Amino acid sequence: MTSTEMLDTARSLYDYTVQLRRDIHMHPELSFQEFRTAKRVSEELNKLGIEAETGVGITGVVARIGEGFPAIGIRADMDALPINELNDVPYKSQTPGVMHACGHDAHTAILLTVAKMLNEMPDRPKGEIRLLFQPSEEAFGTDGKSGATRMIEDSALEKLDNVIALHVNSEKPAGQIGILDGNMCAAVDSFKAKIIGEGCHGAYPHTGIDPIYIAAQVINAIHGIRARRINPVQPTMISVGAIHGGSAENVIPAEVELVGTIRSYDDGIRHQLWAELERAFGVARALGGDYELEIIKGYPSLYNAPEVAGLIRNVTREMLTDTGFYPEEAGMGAEDFSYMAQKAPGAMFMLGAKYDEKNRPHHSAIFDIDEAVMPIGAAILAETAVRLLKGEKA
Repeated sequence: MTSTEMLDTARSLYDYTVQLRRDIHMHPELSFQEFRTAKRVSEELNKLGIEAETGVGITGVVARIGEGFPAIGIRADMDALPINELNDVPYKSQTPGVMHACGHDAHTAILLTVAKMLNEMPDRPKGEIRLLFQPSEEAFGTDGKSGATRMIEDSALEKLDNVIALHVNSEKPAGQIGILDGNMCAAVDSFKAKIIGEGCHGAYPHTGIDPIYIAAQVINAIHGIRARRINPVQPTMISVGAIHGGSAENVIPAEVELVGTIRSYDDGIRHQLWAELERAFGVARALGGDYELEIIKGYPSLYNAPEVAGLIRNVTREMLTDTGFYPEEAGMGAEDFSYMAQKAPGAMFMLGAKYDEKNRPHHSAIFDIDEAVMPIGAAILAETAVRLLKGEKA
C-alpha cells in the first residue's frame, strides 16, 4: 500500500471516524473519569477483533496489533474540560459544564480509525503497533500525576522503539500540518505563594506591614527574572495568574496569595527559574514581611526526535505535497505526551483544523474543528507507524 492509497483508505472511513468523534463529543468526561469513553473505545476495538486492556493508568486503554519487534506506540488522549459548551450543533455536549474543548474526542476517533486501517492491512510489516488511549492529559490526579505518567507506571510503554501522536489545531489552516524537530512544547510548572504581613487599619498603614504593597514589589521582581536573570536566547516565561488579598477598602490584610505558571525548554534553565523565583519572593523579607512559596513540578518539555519528526514530514509531503504544511513555531504550551517521548524516541505533529472564519481557540466554549481533516491525521499516523515498523527513519 502506497502513502496515497493509505490516505484514500482513511478518507473512505470518513463517516466511521465522524460518527465516533461525535459520539465521544456528546459524552465528555473529565480527567481520570473517562469511564464511558474507555468502554466505548474497548468495545470498538473488540468489534475489530483487537483485544483491549482496560484500567491502564486508571482509565486508559491499551491494545496491540501484531507482535514482536519493532514495537511502535500511537497515543491519543481522551479527557475533556470543565467548560459549558456554547456551540449550537447536533453533537453538542450532553453533559452540563463539561466539553471536549481541546480536540481529544477527535484524537480518540482518529486512533480508532488507525486501528481499523492497520488491523485490516494485508501487507502490514511484522512487529507490534501499540494503541495508547490515554486518560487525563489536561490535569494531574490527586497524587500529582497525569495520565501519561500513570500509563508509563503501568508498563504501557515498555519495550517501545518509538511513539507518535498528533494534536488538532483549531487556529491553523484545515488539512495542513505543523511539525518541528527538537523542542515543540515547553516544560510547565506552577507556583503557589503567600506574602505575609501584619494587618492593620487602612488609615494607619505605618502600624502594620502591608502585604499588598510588598506583593507589588515582588511581582516587579518576578517580571525581572526573564529580563535580567536568564540568558535572553533561552525561551522562558513566568506569569502571575491570580492575586487574592483583602476584604474591605479600609483594612490592610495580613496576607496576600499569588499563583502563577512557569515555562521553559532547557532543564538547567528550568531549575534556575525555580531558584530565581525564590529570590524574587525574598523581597518580602527585605521589606519587613515574610513569604511561603510552593513550586509544583509539571510536564517536561516535549522533544520531537528529529529522525521521527523528519519521517512524519516525509510522509506528509508524499501525501499532500509541499502544500501540506503551515509554518510551525515552538510554543510555550505544554503536553504530557512529553513523558512518553522521554520513554521512547517520538514526535507529535499538529493537524490544522480551522472550522470557519470565527476564532474558536482551544479551551473555549465555542471550540470546534473541521472534521474533514481527521482522515489526513489518521493516514499520516498509520503510514508513519508502518514505516517505523520497516525500520525507516528520516
